[in-house]
This record gives sequence, C-alpha cells and structure tokens, in this order.
Amino acid sequence: MKIWGLRHARVAVPPGVCYGRSDFPMTDGFDDEIMRLRAALPNGLKEIWSSPAGRCLHTAHALAAGLSLRTDARLLELDFGEWEGRTWDSFHDARSDHWAEDPWNRRPPGGETGAELAARVASCREEILSCAAGDVLIVTHAGVLRVWQGLTQGLTGPAVMDLPAPHGKFLPLGG
Repeated sequence: MKIWGLRHARVAVPPGVCYGRSDFPMTDGFDDEIMRLRAALPNGLKEIWSSPAGRCLHTAHALAAGLSLRTDARLLELDFGEWEGRTWDSFHDARSDHWAEDPWNRRPPGGETGAELAARVASCREEILSCAAGDVLIVTHAGVLRVWQGLTQGLTGPAVMDLPAPHGKFLPLGG
C-alpha cells in the first residue's frame, strides 16, 4: 500500500488572511488545476480520504472518478480560533507574539496547538494504515501534510512545520 498526500486546489483568499478552518471559494483556475492533477494522479489508487473542508472536498470530488471517497475531520487544518478569516496584521499583539514563539505548544485564542493537530493526524494515519485496502490519496491542508510527513520521517515538534506542502504536487507519505 502507498499513501499519497495532496494539498487542496488553490483558493481565492486575499493575501495575508489566516484561513486554517475558514473556507474560501476556489480560484478561477480550478478547472485547469484539476486537469493537471488528473493527468498526474498516481496509478493504483483505491480510495481518497479528504478533510471535510469545502476546498478539500471540492478537490477530492473532482479527482475521485470511480474511487471510494471518505471524509474525516481529523484531516482538518489547524484551528486558529478567533484569528480565523482575519488578516494576520489585524490581530498582531502580545497574544500572537506569545503564540508565534511556540505554536507547537501554545494555542491561538479559541484554537488548538500544533501538538493537538499532530495527535489527531496521528490517529487518522494509524486508522488508514490499518484499514486501507490499497493505495490511498489524502486530500488535505498544508499543516496536516507537514505533520504526516513528520510522522513518516520520525520527526516531531516544531521542525515538522518546515516540511514542504506545495499546491499541485502529490507527496509520497509512506505506506
């Protein structure tokens, strides 16, 4: 079994906006992006697991063609709480500075820590590894992909947030 990761297709989010759990519409280039992704889709996929966020589901449905599709809330992006949907500049203060010093162990107001994100991603990963009937594509978010790669590589803590999670590229996540 192989597991592949894909960050959702691009969204029309204004620059500088914090959008972990917030949903924005897909860009005007969505159809072209999906055509490129379909052409590069790994062979042998049996199922797709997706975050329930609209941007992930929209991407997953566009790629699913004949594949089983499951959603799982553990694949949602980090919850930024009160900062969701706001520009980063609009809440720059002592609280955001405190969080930025250690986002792995500190939470945005009303949000979650990086460690909490990692715990739920690890739980989902273990389930997929134990029950998948073949190659799997995970359609999710940058933070989730970074944590998953870290788990695969034996990395934990803040170092995982430096791992790549580009749009439009299938990332090998182990098996």
